[in-house]
Amino acid sequence: MINKRLLIKNLLAHNDENSFYDKKRQLNLHSREGKAKFLKHICALSNSNPANNSYIVVGVEDETNEIVGTDFYDDSRIQNLVNAFLENPPKIQYDNVPFPNLTKDKVVGLVSIKPKTKTTFFKKGIHTIIPDSIYVRIGSNTVPVIDKVIKNYQNKETVLAIENSSRNSIAYTLDGVIDFMNFRHKDMNPKYKVFKELFVICWAGTVNKTRDNVFLSRVDIELINEQIKLFYSAQDDVVISFDEASFTITEYVPLGLNDKTSYYPLEQQTLYFFDNGYYKIESKMLFQPPEFNKKMLFHIYNSNCALIEKLKKGIELTAREQKDLTNLPSTFMICYLNGFADAKQRLIDAKLLLKPFPLIYVYFKEALRVLRKIKYEKE
Repeated sequence: MINKRLLIKNLLAHNDENSFYDKKRQLNLHSREGKAKFLKHICALSNSNPANNSYIVVGVEDETNEIVGTDFYDDSRIQNLVNAFLENPPKIQYDNVPFPNLTKDKVVGLVSIKPKTKTTFFKKGIHTIIPDSIYVRIGSNTVPVIDKVIKNYQNKETVLAIENSSRNSIAYTLDGVIDFMNFRHKDMNPKYKVFKELFVICWAGTVNKTRDNVFLSRVDIELINEQIKLFYSAQDDVVISFDEASFTITEYVPLGLNDKTSYYPLEQQTLYFFDNGYYKIESKMLFQPPEFNKKMLFHIYNSNCALIEKLKKGIELTAREQKDLTNLPSTFMICYLNGFADAKQRLIDAKLLLKPFPLIYVYFKEALRVLRKIKYEKE
């Protein structure tokens, strides 16, 4: 098994950006421009590496190589985005990798792009990219090509050597378990479980009893062998179950207009472990949006829009308006789920206005994370 943290270190140490890996400060998959840039790099790396994996490291300063981290990103449907726009799309995987110097809400993102011998190209346009566009990597640059792509197999041995030097060991596994249990989450009742004598999962969270339900909140779950976070949330609640060969995370989201004590199942993610040292992850969306009174929602929607206008103009909010602002991400999300089509975009556009309020900004990021999982955007 590859230790993803070690792999990232080895990629950064190997050289500057090149034809088999790219690095980014962050990804912006909320806008068409951000999606277009991401897809362009996926296309180029796939075409330039037909015989080996290629990678994008997210959360690194471009000029200094400093690991600064990025938000936890758990969109398992990122493959859907690639499939929607690219012909001959490569298989990709997004992993959230914790680093000791980062706060617990920050990780380094690792996009792994599997080799694909057929040429990848855009089957439909997005932003400024037109249909049938083809991209390749030349050194650290992503460039368009017009003629047929000439396949380059020169990276195979280099990438294989980097991956082999990033293999896990007993020491890395033990260090990871000890760090998780005794240091990072010692105050949150941490637990661990070994599967098939090979895989170790650690998890921690705060017990949250609501009505007849018992959830874990502020949950952190890691697959120690590969040093990847499987789940992290500052707001949502989960129920964990497992047997000798599988580990299941059922995520719930609190949705209510006057309180947050109504919980709705959002998604179920199950890891299956096998004796041969492999595992697979299956995700199932469970969410059915609750329906609320439309007249009340119109009032809330208009009030939210008025709050945003006040923030734009720098007008001081009343105590009541400050409380409404705290609920704005959640109530905008409820409006969107009940047919207010532009409520999501209104929320996205308010990002910079909400950023000065740390707690509200956390709620903002959580609302977008949930919306991203609930509804894959049709382009």
